[in-house]
Amino acid sequence: MTDALEIGGAGPGGSARGGPRAGSGDDAEVGGLVRRPLALSASRAADFRRCPLLYRLRAIDRIPEPRSRAQVLGTVVHDVLETLYVLDQPERGPARAADLVRDAVEAFFAPGGGNEENGLVVVPLADRDAFRAEAAALVATLYGVEDPQRFSPAACEQYLVTATAAGTPLHGYLDRVDVAPTGEVRVVDYKTGKPPRPAYRDEAMFQMRFYALMYRRIHGVLPTQLKLIYLKDGSWLTLSPDAEALAGTEATLDALWAAIESAGESGEFAPRTSRLCDWCAHQSLCPAFGGTPPEYPGWPGSRVVPVDVTPIERPERPGGAG
Repeated sequence: MTDALEIGGAGPGGSARGGPRAGSGDDAEVGGLVRRPLALSASRAADFRRCPLLYRLRAIDRIPEPRSRAQVLGTVVHDVLETLYVLDQPERGPARAADLVRDAVEAFFAPGGGNEENGLVVVPLADRDAFRAEAAALVATLYGVEDPQRFSPAACEQYLVTATAAGTPLHGYLDRVDVAPTGEVRVVDYKTGKPPRPAYRDEAMFQMRFYALMYRRIHGVLPTQLKLIYLKDGSWLTLSPDAEALAGTEATLDALWAAIESAGESGEFAPRTSRLCDWCAHQSLCPAFGGTPPEYPGWPGSRVVPVDVTPIERPERPGGAG
């Protein structure tokens, strides 16, 4: 039995962040860098599948990457939607959402608001109005997909930590969890980029199966629906997972983590080239492009997570650790 993927769209005119818990007793400082035992997030799993060296540079070496306009736009939109659902249902109308966008953008451009990184401006001040308009359009698109005034989520931006039955440590953020009065659970993730081409839809839903597995491991409940909402055009993908599909996801993650641990112990993280290399910030460190990786700092270890755990208080959402 396989889970069923459904595709939807709002039609014309209708309506992308996790790190380990800070302060862990297993933290160690090496060369000024606090090194924490690692757990697997959906984004880092995708990195290793795409390019083992990319995983190493992001998760182990933790090489800083310049933030892009698209990344900070996604952060602002996610923050707005999280704030929106904190409001009482009658207050969540489109006009109030537009006010939240205005406030979030003003805060972003204020001194210390996140628009400067290492002395460089991510979004030029001259682009502030265009940036605000784009954020407002993305948030407004949600209203063509669903009505935020008609329901209240069980959780927003929830940080979860758990492990597979075999002990693979997992962690990540769920953008939103909805629980119906009858008990059905829906896990929702917002995307501010373009929806994937048909050939890449299953890869996109791998992230959602990862989240569903975490939720089931913690709560003992299989989510009824997984939903990816693409705010760029108001389309969405939904998946109704089944136990067999999640068992396959769990086995895939166990095998992936075993490969990561093996590479971590040996230090062998080979580069894997693809068309995505054109957008990689680490070409200067990649042998495939004539670069040299930094000296390998060693494997920081695997995070030990009890198999039966409950959601913990989330840390500040980091920009690339995991």
